Amino acid sequence: MTSQVNEVLLRSLTPSVLGILVRRGADFAAAEDAVQDALVEAVRVWPAGPPRDPKGWLVTVAWRRFLDAARADAARRRREDLVDEEPAPGPAPAVDDTLQLYFLCAHPSLTPASAVALTLRAVGGLTTRQIAQAYLVPEATMAQRISRAKRTVSGVRFDQPGDVATVLRVLYLVFNEGYSGDVDLAAEAIRLTRQLAAAIDHPEVAGLLALMLLHHARRATRTTPDGSLVPLAEQDRGRWDTKSITEGVEILQAALARDRLGEFQAQAAIAALHADAPTAEETDWVQIVEWYDELARLTDSPVVRLNRAVAVGEADGPRAGLAALAALDASLPRHAAVAAYLHERDGDLVTAARLYAEAAHKAPNLAERDHLTRQAARLNARRCR
Repeated sequence: MTSQVNEVLLRSLTPSVLGILVRRGADFAAAEDAVQDALVEAVRVWPAGPPRDPKGWLVTVAWRRFLDAARADAARRRREDLVDEEPAPGPAPAVDDTLQLYFLCAHPSLTPASAVALTLRAVGGLTTRQIAQAYLVPEATMAQRISRAKRTVSGVRFDQPGDVATVLRVLYLVFNEGYSGDVDLAAEAIRLTRQLAAAIDHPEVAGLLALMLLHHARRATRTTPDGSLVPLAEQDRGRWDTKSITEGVEILQAALARDRLGEFQAQAAIAALHADAPTAEETDWVQIVEWYDELARLTDSPVVRLNRAVAVGEADGPRAGLAALAALDASLPRHAAVAAYLHERDGDLVTAARLYAEAAHKAPNLAERDHLTRQAARLNARRCR
């Protein structure tokens, strides 16, 4: 068993091992620390000889680490009844507490950033260093964030029902971070969502998984080798991951058949229509507008209505898109970029160039700013010919 295989296995076992410790009486914060210690020990010793029962090994080592910490901490003497006898070695219990851990880590008392960090650590099995690298913050900062989050949820009862919608939003936040450091957060989000889908039969969980797969299928074509953004219409569709697209569409179709539409299913339906078009010109924009109508009804989100304006511009012409855009607040993120695109489609290059430059000034990241700046320069060059 290679170290790489060990890491995949360890991360998949993390939530169930943590759940077992909590069920034995360990508070969440202490149990999570003990599990992390056990994971570090496994990385050290498993390459030389992996155990026959990896989960049982982790449970045993983590429980011993918890006991050592409990005995050494005077503030935890009230647990002495728990630590008098260590459970006999043997196969780990079959009970899987993964779903409850998802709910716990997405507890409403946590900020979104804290919920994401705690989910990656407690459910994903990532180290604090890996999470800090992925979010481009100092390790000490991330350690404090995780520590505060663990303290917040330590008093929460482990058997309380959770909010699926909150868990899904946390996972979608992870997915949208993409890739940085040595952890591919998009791939990690897909893995965790698959895990959640195996633990709970819910059409919106399936919808989110389908959405992630459909978006991830285009990943290799979204940027050039130098990091420049490639708009959807200009992406090389021959390089899209057809296996992920097929899987995403199949998962989505099964979810939609249950007739319990939610926002992630609607988003996935839009992504599927883009993925299904052989060329950008063959995109079924009329259906996409219809799905945006459903999504706007479900979410009442101004960002959804902004994206709908683009779709209306493609389906019914740029002036129809501009009319839809006029009803929205101009201070919305990317409003200027959408207006620039629609004005360019309508032939008003002067206004479009000005709006592209304005959008570049407001861009949230360097890649988007550079892309919008190039669009403004392209139109200005056309005007000067």
